[in-house]
This record gives sequence, structure tokens and C-alpha cells, in this order.
Amino acid sequence: MAPGETEMSTRAEAHIEDLYAVPENAKAEIINGELVLMSPTGDAPNTAATEILVSLHGHAKRTKSGRAYSDNAGFKVDLPNRKSFSLDVAFHTGKRTKMEFLEGAPVFAVEVRSAADYGPKAELAIARKRADYFAAGTLVVWDVDLLNPDVIKSYDAEDPDRPTVYRRGDIAKAESAVPGWEFAVDGLFQ
Repeated sequence: MAPGETEMSTRAEAHIEDLYAVPENAKAEIINGELVLMSPTGDAPNTAATEILVSLHGHAKRTKSGRAYSDNAGFKVDLPNRKSFSLDVAFHTGKRTKMEFLEGAPVFAVEVRSAADYGPKAELAIARKRADYFAAGTLVVWDVDLLNPDVIKSYDAEDPDRPTVYRRGDIAKAESAVPGWEFAVDGLFQ
């Protein structure tokens, strides 16, 4: 390509409507204008996400302060590089949207690492997604790593570069996003 020329893409930009048409209700997000499919997860990561979800759901019912969402709920956002999130567990305080995707980012996002979420490329992708969460308005993001002694790294929008680390035996919190809720880290390994 000659200097000053730009490469033109022939691929159509993905839109929220495309998420509704993902085959077999697969998990996907719109990143940089492309529909990005996400692979299913294994036993331990799914069990860990379920434990967090059940705890958050109980808190939501008791406090009526928001709603807990499981894997594959769609959240529409309007960032230059991202139009949606589909995460492992979320806590959302926005309006209900019936059969449509939720509007805006959740206040609390949980990403549980799967087998493919390791290595330099994965670390970069995780950091980018975390930055997108904060840019969209998420208050707390958990990076749950069942293979690391630092099991939960809790990132807060107020200080996104210095996570609070929770290990086995600790009680984890997401106070600025879900006030009063606590989670026993050991519950991830039941």
C-alpha cells in the first residue's frame, strides 16, 4: 500500500440486532465493530460463577437494591470500540427491559477465567475489557482466577490500577457497587 492510502474493510459493521441472531444463542459481544463469539466454559469456572450469582441473587432479593444476572445476559453500551458486554455474573441497577438486552453497563461485573484466559494475549484482552467496563460506568470488576492464590482481584473504578486481592479464607466485597454484600472466597471451591 502506498503512503497515505488506507485499507478499506469490506466487512459490515455489527449492530446490536446481530446479537439477537447469533446461532443457537451463543455468547457474543460487539467489539471494534465486529461480532466476537465467546467459547463456553468448563466445570470449575461455571460452578464458581454460579456460586457468586446465587449469593448476589439472595442479596438482591433481601435488599431490593438491584438484580443479579447470569452468564450470557446482554448489556448494551455505547463506547467507541464496544457496543455490548456479555459477562459471567453481573449486578445491575438500571431499568428492566423485558425481552430486550439491558441498557448500560452493570454496576458490578464478574469475569471468571476459563482455560483460554491465560497468557500474554489473554491478559491484555482482560485488561482492555476491564477498562471498557469502567468507561461504560461499571463501579467494580472482579477478575476471578481459580488457578491463582490471588483468587479474586477486585478492581474499583476509583483506583482501577490497584486491585484489592482476596484469597482462600477471605471474605470478598464489592462495596461501592453492591453495598452490604459479602462473599466467602472458599465458596468458589465447593
